[in-house]
Amino acid sequence: MSTTHEVTNQVPPLVYDVAADPALLSALDRADAGWAAEEIHELGRLAGSEHAQEQGRIVNENEPVLRTHDRYGHRIDEVEFHPYWHELMTVAVSHGLQGAPWRDSRAGAHAARAAKLYVWGQVEAGHTCPISMTYAAIPALRATPELAEKYEPLLAATEYDFGLREPSTKRGLIAGMSMTEKQGGSDVRANTTTATPAGDGSYRLVGHKWFTSAPMSDLFLTLAQAPGGLSCFVLPRVLPDGTRNPIRLQRLKDKLGNRSNASSEIEYENAVGWLVGEEGRGVRTIIEMVNNTRLDCALGSASSMRLGAVRAVHHATHRHAFGKALVDQPLMANVLADLVVESDAAATVSLRLAAAGDRTGDAQEQAFRRLGLAVTKYWVCKRAPVHAAEALECFGGNGYVEESGMPRLYREAPLMSIWEGSGNVAALDALRAMARQPESVAAFFSEVEQASGGDARLDDAVDRLKKELSDPDGLEFRARRVVESMALVLQGSLLVRHGDRAVADAFCATRFAGDWGLAFGTLPAGTDTSAIIDRARV
Repeated sequence: MSTTHEVTNQVPPLVYDVAADPALLSALDRADAGWAAEEIHELGRLAGSEHAQEQGRIVNENEPVLRTHDRYGHRIDEVEFHPYWHELMTVAVSHGLQGAPWRDSRAGAHAARAAKLYVWGQVEAGHTCPISMTYAAIPALRATPELAEKYEPLLAATEYDFGLREPSTKRGLIAGMSMTEKQGGSDVRANTTTATPAGDGSYRLVGHKWFTSAPMSDLFLTLAQAPGGLSCFVLPRVLPDGTRNPIRLQRLKDKLGNRSNASSEIEYENAVGWLVGEEGRGVRTIIEMVNNTRLDCALGSASSMRLGAVRAVHHATHRHAFGKALVDQPLMANVLADLVVESDAAATVSLRLAAAGDRTGDAQEQAFRRLGLAVTKYWVCKRAPVHAAEALECFGGNGYVEESGMPRLYREAPLMSIWEGSGNVAALDALRAMARQPESVAAFFSEVEQASGGDARLDDAVDRLKKELSDPDGLEFRARRVVESMALVLQGSLLVRHGDRAVADAFCATRFAGDWGLAFGTLPAGTDTSAIIDRARV
């Protein structure tokens, strides 16, 4: 066969240390987690390898398969995954992403774990769902010490041991969460699943759950109506006598993204569960789990934005058009720099909140975390989809092709804004925090005002926010606007104090002073785009 053309002007593979991220590394030091840098770089080099990237691609092209029955007709309710899924899970668990910090007394242990999730999540997002739920389940289980004593050591273990067996016989466990029902959605108090005391300390649960992610997990936290009201229960997939708990997998969801991860509808057919916390206080008990998964939503969105920015910069650096590299075209430089600004802001605030999770003995830090997490979950997760779309567009038509990896990033991006409460739920939760815990407002402004005098544009934005909050009329109608402003001033404060000077200047000029359009790539004249773009070069 004759050669018809020579292939030129193509971008080389992107193989790099994902942890070589200035915003990440500086946040580690501030969180007293610098001791983890070497391991995080090790994980970063693995995450940026061709093999890991191939694993991420293949598990999304070979989706999990539900097997309700075996060949003989016995009910088994199992999900089959591609072997690469298990390899990705093994890496995550062996590095402690699923719970090791709960057993680690070192300062910065939770911040270090957050940094690892941010890095490893750039390989493939789907498998981080069960990883996140396992991490979040541990503090919820502590509401009943005997259950925590039984399960916590295995949930925090750094061995991934797949397969349905009685939990005490395994080397490590994975946990899930099952709350949502058809008739209620986010309104979990409308749940109709019932839990009836069995007389032996356990309960029998009957009902349907509309979304149960990672159904092959070893145990689940779930909500059901007990005699004393809506309560939280833990249900293992395999009971102490070795029999299967009657948790029936009805079907797997056909989702927009997150396709490597199985999400299912399930039926409890007199499934056996044990009460976690007190009867009637199920929401209060499981909220411990929700708050930690909300942090992981922000981290996941920040992770996806970093990946999009790095890929876009890499492509523009090596692709030429109209006589020079795309990265040297002024308008493309404007777009790329704006993407990096957004990415840096998301990473900085998410890791700051992770650091607060380590400071459990500091009441002000915990008050700040309560409100800061609600506003950050709302805003950072809202920015991920539009960021992914713009990053994809930097590739032109190449970005629209599956082989580029950008369509998967784009499909994945909306999930984090929906998971653990969509935009309205997150915004209203911020209002609830301010109303019920006024100390959280003081703690929030104490954090923000540490940058006072550092940038007049930020100072003006803080003053405007205070005026907005002082007007209670129609506050619920204005919730998105208010919470957006809160998230931006928090990001701005952190960038002014700790971020790159060019990034902080661009952020304040655009997000506060209004010198910005309605799309990425509308930074004002005089922005040091080269310095900003360099932060995403690898």
